[in-house]
Amino acid sequence: MKISELKAGASNVTVSGTVSQKDEARDVVTKFGKRLKVANIILKDDSGQIPMSLWGKDIDTVDQGDTIEISNGYVNEFRGNPQLSTGKFGKIKVVSKADGSAAKPAAEEDFDMEEPM
Repeated sequence: MKISELKAGASNVTVSGTVSQKDEARDVVTKFGKRLKVANIILKDDSGQIPMSLWGKDIDTVDQGDTIEISNGYVNEFRGNPQLSTGKFGKIKVVSKADGSAAKPAAEEDFDMEEPM
């Protein structure tokens, strides 16, 4: 799906794009008094761009210039504009890093292939 096709209310969204902007993380307090970190990004493809919020561990996973894929996301409306979200069940996958390297799968571990001496 292209970013230009995203409309408020859409669910089960899968979309890819490049992070063209990433703001500094900030602390927010939920209505239940829980402190969370959030950072806003702009996700862009050849058809358009859309704002998105990264929460918790996703903030450190995604950098400006990275190409990411959102699966099972949804589009809500914030201050009259569509905004992409992963919510509780959506996933963010880093397809490639800003420096051109392939992203390491989240479950991948670094193994030293040399024999110990």
